[in-house]
Amino acid sequence: MKRARTSSIVVVLVLLALGGLAQAIELGAVTLRNGSGSSIGRVDADGTLRNDSGSSVGRIDKDGTIRNGSGSSIGRIDGDGTVRNGSGGSIGRVDGDGTIRNGSGSSVGRIDHDGTIRNGSGSSVGRVDGYSPGLRHMVAAVLFFGGSVSVLKL
Repeated sequence: MKRARTSSIVVVLVLLALGGLAQAIELGAVTLRNGSGSSIGRVDADGTLRNDSGSSVGRIDKDGTIRNGSGSSIGRIDGDGTVRNGSGGSIGRVDGDGTIRNGSGSSVGRIDHDGTIRNGSGSSVGRVDGYSPGLRHMVAAVLFFGGSVSVLKL
């Protein structure tokens, strides 16, 4: 009986650990550029968000938590691409194809596979150097919470 209970606990712990990994946000070093090609900020490989002068203005944790420059949680991005504000309400999402949607589900832009950021009418408004589709959740978090580092007006 004791062995069966121990085995069950181990299975539950493994499932919880795997579930946590499935929600992890891929982080990577990228540079964000505006429509004229000027750098407006970057995200370091560890998730630190920096403005155009290199000062830290926030961070994105691997678990999807989005923090301001003081380290306070201001939102999160879920593993399915849903972007949430500090109280947990959905404010938008990024779909698997790169479409960026606002809180009511309307398309407000997209991130192309080459890192081009487009507004709702399809015009290029910026670019992400170092982009890969696996980084779309991280980039969406920057677009929704990045302030001066965001090229979309959400």
